[in-house]
Amino acid sequence: MINIAVFASGSGTNFQSIVNYFAGHKYVRVQLLLCNHQEAAVLERAEKSGIPRFVFTRHELENTGRVSDVLDEYKIHFIVLAGFLLKIPDSILESFPDRIVNIHPALLPKYGGKGMYGMKVHKAVIDSGDSISGITIHMVNEEYDKGSIVSQHSCEVKPGDTPVTLADRIHELEHYWYPRIIEKLLVLDS
Repeated sequence: MINIAVFASGSGTNFQSIVNYFAGHKYVRVQLLLCNHQEAAVLERAEKSGIPRFVFTRHELENTGRVSDVLDEYKIHFIVLAGFLLKIPDSILESFPDRIVNIHPALLPKYGGKGMYGMKVHKAVIDSGDSISGITIHMVNEEYDKGSIVSQHSCEVKPGDTPVTLADRIHELEHYWYPRIIEKLLVLDS
């Protein structure tokens, strides 16, 4: 069984789609949720799904080995970032080479980098006048949104779109494609 850990910071809709997709999977199990916000809605989703949760501070992530210890304790093979906004420290990158994946709500390399997340991305896409947006699933390295691209999926930016209406279509892409691409990465890798 391949044990995955999901790092999330917010509401957890991508986390939920991943949990639902891998429920009862023959080879892959969502083993752990790690979160850096004590009040994040994703924690409740994990509890309802019976997934163990670990809440940590930025200090614990960046300056102690506590997060790595928990990953070891749960025998994690692969890490999935799902709305996680902190940079992954080098110590974890080194422990999980080419085994950390992220999703970005735009077609990288456009609209990526530090501070480009959520509605900020959708507003930037609309303000630019782009007619296409989408999602990018990419491996994680030491720079925000610079890891190798695994998969991109697009949707139209419609006349009259707002960041909210565009976000709704982007979320549909995320919820459909992210679990499937994770599965391809894991099944091909094993």
